[in-house]
Amino acid sequence: MRERAPEHQPDPVRPAAHTVPHGTSLNERGSFCSASCTCGWRGPARRARDRARADCHAHQREHGDHTPTPPPGDAAGAL
Repeated sequence: MRERAPEHQPDPVRPAAHTVPHGTSLNERGSFCSASCTCGWRGPARRARDRARADCHAHQREHGDHTPTPPPGDAAGAL
């Protein structure tokens, strides 16, 4: 039996989106603040930290994970 060419190999199994942990944090850049997550999600840049924090919480509620992880030593990351 012949071996399949690489382009005909089955796709590797990827973990389901719900198995990826969702650790969110806030990132400041100039006068803007944005939310990001360890799953790769990134919220829009906001001028108000409260709105960026709300984006974090909405993302966590959507994915059923309520464990925010602020970056160490960064006041903007405090949720």
